[in-house]
This record gives sequence, C-alpha cells and structure tokens, in this order.
Amino acid sequence: MTVSEINSASVVSGVEAAAAEALRPHAEHAFAHELKALVAADDRPRPARWQLSPWAVATYLLGGTLPDGTVITPKYVGPRRIVEVAVTTLATDRALLLLGVPGTAKTWVSEHLAAAVSGDSTLLVQGTAGTPEEAIRYGWNYAQLLAHGPSRDALVPSPVMRAMAEGMTARVEELTRIPADVQDTLITILSEKTLPIPELGQETQAVRGFNLIATANDRDRGVNELSSALRRRFNTVVLPLPATAEEEVDIVSRRVDQLGRSLDLPAAPEGMDEIRRVVTVFRELRDGVTGDGRTKLKSPSGTLSTAEAISVVTGGLALAAHFGDGVLRSGDVAAGILGAVVRDPAADRVIWQEYLETVVRERDGWKDFYRACREVSA
Repeated sequence: MTVSEINSASVVSGVEAAAAEALRPHAEHAFAHELKALVAADDRPRPARWQLSPWAVATYLLGGTLPDGTVITPKYVGPRRIVEVAVTTLATDRALLLLGVPGTAKTWVSEHLAAAVSGDSTLLVQGTAGTPEEAIRYGWNYAQLLAHGPSRDALVPSPVMRAMAEGMTARVEELTRIPADVQDTLITILSEKTLPIPELGQETQAVRGFNLIATANDRDRGVNELSSALRRRFNTVVLPLPATAEEEVDIVSRRVDQLGRSLDLPAAPEGMDEIRRVVTVFRELRDGVTGDGRTKLKSPSGTLSTAEAISVVTGGLALAAHFGDGVLRSGDVAAGILGAVVRDPAADRVIWQEYLETVVRERDGWKDFYRACREVSA
C-alpha cells in the first residue's frame, strides 16, 4: 500500500469514527451499509453523477430486500407513487418542492433523497426570516477581498453554488420562511442553470447531475408566498399525514427505535401499547373526531404531528430508562402529551380536559393512562 493510499484510508476511517460518535449522523453515514449494498446490486441506468439509479433510490427510501439478502429498511412509509414522482423529478431539469404540514417528514425525505442521489446530504441552506442572499448565491472572504480585491480565491461559494459546480443535489429547508426577494435569487439558477458573478464578470454554470430539493410548510402560506415565476420552476409533491393509525404507529416505532439506539435507551417493544395510545390521542385530536367516528372533538392549536409523537415517546423512554424500570408506561408519556397538546394555556387546556373526561375516561383498558394524564394535568 502506498503512502497516499494509507493517508486516504486514515482519512476515511477518521470520518467513519466521527460519524459513529455523532449524536445524529448524516443519512449517508447512518445507512452507509445499505447504500453500499444498493450500489453493488444496482445494474440499471443512472443519470449523470448519480450514485444510484432512480429505481435504487426509491428502494432505499421505501425499503426492500436485495438479491444478496441485504434488507433495506424503509425511510419513508407512505404511498410509493409519491416517492417515485419525487425521484423522477430529480432526474429531470425541474427542481423538487416537498410540501406538507409540520411533521410529515419533509426534511427527512429531503435528506435521504440527497444522500441516495449524490452521496452527500450536507449541501444545505436553512431558511429563516433572516436568510441573506449570500446563503443562496455566494459570499466573500473579506480579508482576501481587502488584500487582493475581487477574485475567485476571495469568493465563498454557497451550498447551492457548490452543488452546481460539482453536479450534486442541494437542499433548501423552509423555503417560504425566506424573504421573497431572496427566494427569487433561485429563479435564474433554476431556469438558466447559471449563477452570475457580476463582480468578476464571470458565472458558474451547473453541470449535469445538479438539482435542488426545497421543503415548505403549507401552514406558512402567507408568510412569504412563492412568486408564480419561482413556483413554476418546481415540481410540487405534497407529503400527506399517515393514512391509517397502524401506518403511523409503524412510523413512530421505527423512528423511536432508531433514536433510542443512538441514545442508548431501552428497546420499545414492551411499550407498544403506549405508542398506540399516543398515536390514537394525536390522530383523534388532530382529526376532530374519535377513531370510531361517534364523537366529535375540538382540535387544539398545535399540529400534533407524527414527529411530535416520536418526540413524546422518545422522551417517555428516557424517563423509563433513567427513573423507572426501563419499560415504557403511561406515566412516562403523559407529561409529553400534555406539553404537545396544550400550547395555548387557556383554550387548549379546556380542550384537553374535555377529551380526557369524555373519551379517555370511558375507554376500556385506558384507566392507567387516564390516571397518569389527570395527575400531570392537575
């Protein structure tokens, strides 16, 4: 082995070690063995600079078993066609906009799509009300700028600019939270596939393989609406809430298991009853009706999303591990549910108390859950 190969191997092992110690590894590190197995098994045509074919990308997200027996775990539980449309969009010259209510896994899907397509999910712009134009276009190293004037060496490329130059997938989170004039910076990038650099009289042209995934919360409509010109540059895919309670239970239990392993928490199988209760409560209050359709309910101000259910159950597991016997029980999730439901101390508390007394109290097998919720709500 040459010195360069030894050094390269050392760098790789160092990256793998750092990823193993990370509290929340990037998708391409956390599921590196699955991606590697898919690359080896994938014999279908791949778009330029994609590490997997569209079929393999969809398999990575939806799960499956490869010919060599490798099990690919599902990253997204939902309609297959949604994933297929999203992947196909990235294989064209149109950008992808993932739209949905909070907690529908938009960021999660975005990250895994970028990891499967480009092997790198880190070319990310986080959208906020204060996101500047430089975050999407480029900035300057002011020490270099003052010393030598405008030059390529003084230019600091944005994640989008890097993705254009390298033929990678860039991500923009919470696009509708970005000011409208900054959003429109994307129009030329997405239509002309070019980023002008007027200070240098140059431009960066996107190479084949470049595309962009944006996410937006449809409850933010009216915050910073996308212009019609920008919206036309995207193919919009709406991510729905889980269609059934069992589907949502499956999502919650899978994610809790993944998070629990990273936090050294006990496995959740013995707490499946509590996971089902949390999901049932969230779905009923979110839908404004009990599961049997007999009782109409008032919905609280919070979203009560699948992501919040995952957070409640993970917090409950931590309580069970550190202050209980390691088994998830009603008392471990009650406080988390209260915090998720009661966002408005006045209106939401009334809704929650009414739900407890008219639904939970009368439900067979829920007495322990009712008592635990009453204790934390007192």
